[in-house]
Amino acid sequence: MSSPPVLRITEIFHSLQGESTHAGEPCVFIRLTGCPLRCTWCDTEYAFYGGTEMALETVVEQVRSYRCRLVEITGGEPLHQPSAFPLIEALCAEGFEVLIETSGAIDTSPVDPRAQVILDVKCPGSGMMDRMNWENLGQVRKKDQVKFVIKDRNDYDWALEVVNRYGLVERCPVLFSPVFEELDLRQLAEWILQDGLPVRFQLQLHKYIWDPQMRGV
Repeated sequence: MSSPPVLRITEIFHSLQGESTHAGEPCVFIRLTGCPLRCTWCDTEYAFYGGTEMALETVVEQVRSYRCRLVEITGGEPLHQPSAFPLIEALCAEGFEVLIETSGAIDTSPVDPRAQVILDVKCPGSGMMDRMNWENLGQVRKKDQVKFVIKDRNDYDWALEVVNRYGLVERCPVLFSPVFEELDLRQLAEWILQDGLPVRFQLQLHKYIWDPQMRGV
């Protein structure tokens, strides 16, 4: 008989969703520990190591306690932990609306189809472009979302080429985010408008409400 799934958790908290088409909605975040990537602009390096081992049912119980139906599993890179997949299934089975924030480096095909994948395509400025699993873009569904975090004009032009190559705007919502405090917000907005690009410009809303260095927000 196999042992119940165990996850290594950095934090579980209730906040406002800061990104995606769910921005502004109350959401429970499950931040799993560990990530095989090292993006140059990473804002959650504290999730690379440490964490606390928790049984899957304990995680689900804590999520239930917030009485919030929107849940995001994030990291780090959440899919780096094999137990993330049964956690996703368990939350979906209980009727939660489940978002998976993933780097795109790990195969998303095993993710429960009831969950919504938010796929972060790594631009050149991240330093992790070569870690992308490009087959993931072929698996994107209408309910999923694709995100590009953009550091400069080179990232923007590269992202635009990927959007066009994969026909992403016809397949799902596409999100363009500036790297926080590195790319001028107006500059990115003007590039999008100049190109008539049908994408969603987004900010990391939580960083404008709370101290960007705070955890659990």
